[in-house]
Amino acid sequence: MGKTPELSSVHMDALREISNIGMGNAVTSLAQLLNRRISMSVPLAAFMPFEETVGLVGGPEELVSCVSVRLSGDVPGMVLFVFNSYSTLRLVDLLMGMELGTTRELDKMGQSAVMEVGNVLAGSFISAIYSMTSLNMKSAVPMFAYDMLGAILTSLMVASGRTEDKALVLETRLFQDRGEFSISGHFFMLTEPGSIQKLFDALGFSDPQ
Repeated sequence: MGKTPELSSVHMDALREISNIGMGNAVTSLAQLLNRRISMSVPLAAFMPFEETVGLVGGPEELVSCVSVRLSGDVPGMVLFVFNSYSTLRLVDLLMGMELGTTRELDKMGQSAVMEVGNVLAGSFISAIYSMTSLNMKSAVPMFAYDMLGAILTSLMVASGRTEDKALVLETRLFQDRGEFSISGHFFMLTEPGSIQKLFDALGFSDPQ
């Protein structure tokens, strides 16, 4: 893995701004998709060692759904949106108009529904990065997996090759308007060596300390 530059509080403020823009984009899109009012928060926006990101979701044996999108252009790499099994099944209930707790297993239709939500969320944050940097960022067709987190990440890392030693992580929490449910997910951005520096150069921070 490549070495990621250390980040100052100014850089972290920029990341939070990216998360706020992405959150706004996502809320609008999800409200239309779910046909109900949605609120959303981003309680965590950080760069952290990739090995530590696994613990945020629940550990390598945690059953998760993962939407992955490969990026090319100025910032080549990959973005992931990950939901644990609880949030995955609740999303299916919401999208299918069923009572929360109805879905117990993820079938093909449920996979398509969760993939659509994950793709909306990932796309919202990619768009936020583009809007702040104007970097050339091209997205490939999203891929979906429902498996243990460790197995998914191992497969993706083998396919992607070298990445920075740290990842951009955004934790998201979705709430129904009256607080009837809460769904947590995690956005990860993994980039090839040198790409993070390009991102901060575009944000106007050419020499992070």
